[in-house]
Amino acid sequence: MSAVTVRNLPEKTHRALKLRAARHGRSTEAEIRLILEQAVHPNIGIGSAIAAIGNSIGGVELDLRRDNTPVKPAELE
Repeated sequence: MSAVTVRNLPEKTHRALKLRAARHGRSTEAEIRLILEQAVHPNIGIGSAIAAIGNSIGGVELDLRRDNTPVKPAELE
């Protein structure tokens, strides 16, 4: 596993990282690892991925009118 040293990190940033780590119940080192992982491997949700595909082809028009027909109750025998 690789190691990285960050020099000249402002004290304000270090304090913010420590507070963020404490809020998430992690060590500062674990919090920094997570931040770096998310920065290089962003977790894109399915909705965002579908929107990106639509945008890549120039957009998509959808008919999203709501059907207000009452739902019939299920009949169980």
